[in-house]
Amino acid sequence: MQATKKALVSKVTSKFQTTIPQSIRDVMGISQGDAVVFEIEEGRVFIKRLQPLDLDYLNAVSGTLSEWLSPEDEEAYRDI
Repeated sequence: MQATKKALVSKVTSKFQTTIPQSIRDVMGISQGDAVVFEIEEGRVFIKRLQPLDLDYLNAVSGTLSEWLSPEDEEAYRDI
């Protein structure tokens, strides 16, 4: 399969906002209210759809993440 490269243009408003073109939203699965993250790597900017946080999962595993709960661990982490 041959890679396809496509460039789309969107203007930046006076509030530094822009519209993500519909075809990009479709490819990325972005809907109204979704969060996106901007990553900068070697002078290039990447936009990714931020996956929703699964609070039920986070609450279920939070009790198993006790290795950083002591004040000593917190102090050691600050020194890294």
